[in-house]
Amino acid sequence: MATKEEVFESISHVKDPEVGFNLVEMGLIYDVDIAENGNCVVTMTLSTKACPMHQLIAQWVKEAAEKVEGINEAEVNVVWEPAWNPSMADEHVKVAMGG
Repeated sequence: MATKEEVFESISHVKDPEVGFNLVEMGLIYDVDIAENGNCVVTMTLSTKACPMHQLIAQWVKEAAEKVEGINEAEVNVVWEPAWNPSMADEHVKVAMGG
């Protein structure tokens, strides 16, 4: 069975086109829940509600999750609570973003 870590690793190849960092290191991927049947739900947010790439980024995350061996189907749940802020990013991202 696929693991959360494997799904996070696959999603880490998806970059935010505006800032160039991947979604995992930015702290935008909140959770991955994998059912016994191999379906998973990725709970994530975006850096802003006004993100013009909202649908495309969600599709990229779905495709990345579905590349993991053992994942049959992925659903992406974009949430706005808790709201993302730069403090949720990895340290090197915060430094690069002027934090």
